[in-house]
Amino acid sequence: MEHIRKPEWLKIQIGANARYADTKRIVDAHKLHTICSSGRCPNLGECWGKGTATFMIGGTICTRSCKFCNTQSGKPLPLDPEEPQHVAESIRLMKLSHAVITSVDRDDLPDLGAAHWVKTIRRIKEMNPGTTLETLIPDFQGRAELIRLITDARPDIISHNLETVRRITPLVRSAATYEQSLQVIHIVAESGITAKSGIMAGLGETPEEIEQTMDDLLDNGCKILTIGQYLQPSRKHYPVAAYITPEQFQKYKETGEKKGFSTVESGPLVRSSYHAEKHIRFT
Repeated sequence: MEHIRKPEWLKIQIGANARYADTKRIVDAHKLHTICSSGRCPNLGECWGKGTATFMIGGTICTRSCKFCNTQSGKPLPLDPEEPQHVAESIRLMKLSHAVITSVDRDDLPDLGAAHWVKTIRRIKEMNPGTTLETLIPDFQGRAELIRLITDARPDIISHNLETVRRITPLVRSAATYEQSLQVIHIVAESGITAKSGIMAGLGETPEEIEQTMDDLLDNGCKILTIGQYLQPSRKHYPVAAYITPEQFQKYKETGEKKGFSTVESGPLVRSSYHAEKHIRFT
């Protein structure tokens, strides 16, 4: 596929301020992994400048190799038993009112990393009782008993990204399926916790397919949706099929909210955790 030139609206200014420097210092000092840096998020400057960050637990190596993702894939290292404590301490030092935690897929572990997730959530709540918490979880291979371990730990919001429309899912996701991800959302919603999901635009989907995806998510209890532009991390990754205009993203937002989502964050630079602190009012 021919390389498409990036439009002006996707050019980002990475500004730095004192809060950005403090956030970077805390992340570095505690040897924390953030999806902000490993995922090359375009909003890193804005979020770190506000003192917010999305922490990635379970290490930096993923057992899957999705064609859209910049996270390293391969054989992960053993889990760090001190990680739940380090993440909780960092949230306290950053004085975060809202924190987001995500992880790599750990298909190498018998429980796929679920117990480590629970320890991290509990430690954050113990050390930061005033901090609200969003967890962006993997699919845990669709194992309901593992997903329920997370819901039983009671974070305020549980997000699981559908990533793309049904037709494109097998082209870009290495193991996850569209139906399995919808089932994860369904289990979360059934628990009474606010369910959230995110998709990328620009992979070759049609507006009609995006609308069908919205309907599928709503049918499974999803309340919050994020839609952002897919950006190809490297030439080895899946190519961008189109750069979606800000006007089209605005239409997606209006359509989604009309259909029944509590809120839709939709824009070229939107990512799963973008403005996550604002979503707590929908819990």
